[in-house]
Amino acid sequence: MIKLNSIIINDNKETLTLLEKFVEENSMIMNIVGSTASIKEAITLIKKNRPEVVFIDITFKDDAFFDMLAQIEFNTPKLVFISEHHNIAVKAFKNNAIDFILKPIEFNNVILALYKVIEAIKMERIYQDNKISNINILNAQNQGGKYVAVASIDKVEIIHMTNIMYCAAEGKYTYFHLLNGKKIMSSKNLGEYSTILSNSCFFRIHHSYIINVHHISIISKKNGYYCEFPNGIALPIAKRRQEDFNKFIKLRD
Repeated sequence: MIKLNSIIINDNKETLTLLEKFVEENSMIMNIVGSTASIKEAITLIKKNRPEVVFIDITFKDDAFFDMLAQIEFNTPKLVFISEHHNIAVKAFKNNAIDFILKPIEFNNVILALYKVIEAIKMERIYQDNKISNINILNAQNQGGKYVAVASIDKVEIIHMTNIMYCAAEGKYTYFHLLNGKKIMSSKNLGEYSTILSNSCFFRIHHSYIINVHHISIISKKNGYYCEFPNGIALPIAKRRQEDFNKFIKLRD
């Protein structure tokens, strides 16, 4: 079972109280990581916490919230609208809501909405995994493993491995830092890329970092053990990985 992080956007304390009560009784299904009545603060909370689902019980004056939501760089959360007015359902589904809950809120309806969120996430992951698998198979067959496919829900980016400076874990996501300064986000965790990236030039120096050793400018042993890159970024080498890293570098000198 996927446990969903949620944010509540509401100007009605009763809705928040009911959802908090729901979480008390169903803590294995959902967790509330933030709540607000401010649209601007809601976007900030979403960017910070990256929830899977957002419950909305507020009247929007315009589409500013949805415009800002469309601009975030990671997979947008699933939206569940809550209202005592039936006509709000039209606006909800116009803005790709996964469900609409009519007040008074019943817990069974919340559970059904969360089930729809979980099923949508599962289908997206299957679709994403299939895209990546197919592209990586073609890459291995035709290009000798020179590229890595990084997929999100709406696009796949093909990155030449020589252009990757390092990969960094950020929560459950992975960021690819490229030589040109560009950052590309993947919804896969860093561990999955440990097996995908060519081990001839990539090494996992830390639980949060995989580096391309071809782009290291300095290995510093002052005040710790660090790999430094030409752009000034210095990444720590975990103590338990230092011996293996030294062997890895020496084998390729």
